[in-house]
Amino acid sequence: MTRRLLVTGGAGFIGANFAHYWAAAHPEDHVVVYDALTYAGNLANLDALRERPNFHFVHANITDVECVKATMREHRIDAIVHFAAESHVDRSISGPDAFIETNVVGTHCMLKAARAVWLDGSEVLPHRFHHVSTDEVYGSLAPDDPGFHEQQKYEPNSPYSASKAASDHLVRAYLHTYNLQVTTSNCSNNYGPFHFPEKLIPLCITNILRGLPLPVYGDGSNIRDWLYVEDHCRGIDLVLQAGEVGEIYNIGGNNEWGNLAIVKLLCEQMDARFVSDPVLAQRFPNAPGASGAQSEELIQFVTDRAGHDWRYAIDASKITRELGYAPRESFETGLGRTLDWFLEREDWWRPLLVS
Repeated sequence: MTRRLLVTGGAGFIGANFAHYWAAAHPEDHVVVYDALTYAGNLANLDALRERPNFHFVHANITDVECVKATMREHRIDAIVHFAAESHVDRSISGPDAFIETNVVGTHCMLKAARAVWLDGSEVLPHRFHHVSTDEVYGSLAPDDPGFHEQQKYEPNSPYSASKAASDHLVRAYLHTYNLQVTTSNCSNNYGPFHFPEKLIPLCITNILRGLPLPVYGDGSNIRDWLYVEDHCRGIDLVLQAGEVGEIYNIGGNNEWGNLAIVKLLCEQMDARFVSDPVLAQRFPNAPGASGAQSEELIQFVTDRAGHDWRYAIDASKITRELGYAPRESFETGLGRTLDWFLEREDWWRPLLVS
């Protein structure tokens, strides 16, 4: 079945990867990316797609309900994949208002528009509204706790996670109140191409290449479950194709790593590349590897984040059991692919740096 997708936040990290993934996996489908192009939205993320006849880009904010409705009607959208969100925890601590506006109000605007176009006409149109959320809505885990499951109690601990929890509840409400055909996925930490440089892995990659400190919160023991972004996209694809309306699916990478261990592994992989490729020393003369030093020397412990959740982990057994999902990348292989992408795409990340 040919689909006509509206991908909100599709110029951001995960949304852009999803747009690329969908265009490759479903080349006959019509894809419309809808993005406000805030600091984390980047049209360069979509360069390879913009010449495709069945790809369109709309520069607009999800809070503009009339624009969303007009876009849906013009392109005869039958599925929304809603990525658009403010997502950086540190930014939510220093400025929570933007997170409420985008993640709560913006999601509600998308739901209102979807209801108006798909449900309020003379006939109910076939449709699906898929909402992309986060494991952070569940709070924090103790060392021996099992991974988050779909019936987990919500215990958000930051303005970011609280805003995403609110959006999850709104999506559920539109199913039960208006019968909007919704699904939700809650994912673990993503990494991969197009990852904005403020996040841990791309920050460390770009800092190593510039010889700058690698900041690690606290003692670096905080644990996350890491999911290669392409594996996340495949999980959403499965939900759209075969997921049951109204269900929640947790998508994880089966990769629990402490932050300090991640940074050290990244340093090892980077140092190995400088040894095997002498050209890197010419391209990045400030990197430790350019002079034969170790990237680990750049690690610097910094004051811990306020309200820092200690551990996240996903129990992905439901999506595995019901939809056949399994991540293809281990953390080592996914990190290697990510590192190679950043080495090849200096033209992409260099303009995004603030220092």
